[in-house]
Amino acid sequence: HAAELLGLVCFTDQELREIHLGTLEVLEKRGIFVEEEEALEVLDGGGAWVDRDTKVVRFPPYLVEEALQAAPATYVAAGRVPESDVVLASDRVHFTNFGEGIMINDPFSGERRETVKQDLANAAILVDYLEHCDVYERAMLSHDVPADVSPLHNAEASLLNTTKHHFLCPGNGFLAKRVVAVMEAILGGKGKLRERPMMTFVTCPVSPLKLVRDCCQIIMEAARAEIGVNVISIAMSGGSAPVTLAGTLVTHNAEVLAGITLAQLTKKGAKVVYGSSTCGFDLRLGTASVGGPEMALFSAAVAQLAHRYSLPSFVGGG
Repeated sequence: HAAELLGLVCFTDQELREIHLGTLEVLEKRGIFVEEEEALEVLDGGGAWVDRDTKVVRFPPYLVEEALQAAPATYVAAGRVPESDVVLASDRVHFTNFGEGIMINDPFSGERRETVKQDLANAAILVDYLEHCDVYERAMLSHDVPADVSPLHNAEASLLNTTKHHFLCPGNGFLAKRVVAVMEAILGGKGKLRERPMMTFVTCPVSPLKLVRDCCQIIMEAARAEIGVNVISIAMSGGSAPVTLAGTLVTHNAEVLAGITLAQLTKKGAKVVYGSSTCGFDLRLGTASVGGPEMALFSAAVAQLAHRYSLPSFVGGG
């Protein structure tokens, strides 16, 4: 699997089992804060224990295990053309660009400035030409459009300028539906997206142990549209998660598995990706230590966990 292919195996099978069992204990006894009312209804109806006053949901272990069994081990991440299709699975390694660029050194003027919509279009064109970038993640943010609808502009700039499968955070449930409508128009009508799921939505729980409203909505809309959703935990060891590697992985794992369970209870068989940008927290500077050795260890460990669950994984690079 991915970690073995890269020559870095962090945990034995027994250690992975201990992390999994620790995760089930956290989900059963501590639970997850779930902000969205509709998600609480779905989880309650599916067998989770829901406290309406605190919005804390506790998950019986069998419910999580059933969700992992229901999630597909592989799916075709369709491009705008069949030649750009990529098969996602726990034993395949692919590469993508990274996202969330908020500043750019203008390639023409040299000016350092905020990113705008045209920069997204240019980045999509560039990645489309890079043969070793197998899929495209929305690379930057459109600061020159109204913030409330910027995910729609991000989607337009990206989808119209690459043939590759696209990873994008649609912002919230309302905008997710609009992005689905855009893709259906590109593909030629309603129902076509189910045949060729050309996008995987991206969403992030809030550490520690929260599925906030937008996150829940995006997970549920992806399941209903029958496209993938990449649930990315960004737990920070020593900040929003325990300082130890194993403790952070339990927190991380609980957040992702809660999202996967919500997806499967929304629609059984929903396509999911096990995501991670988890890293260490620099206690001296108060910043996320992206690029530190801890992130490499977390990423390798996450690939192992995803392989254990037979799920495609997405991990940030240093």
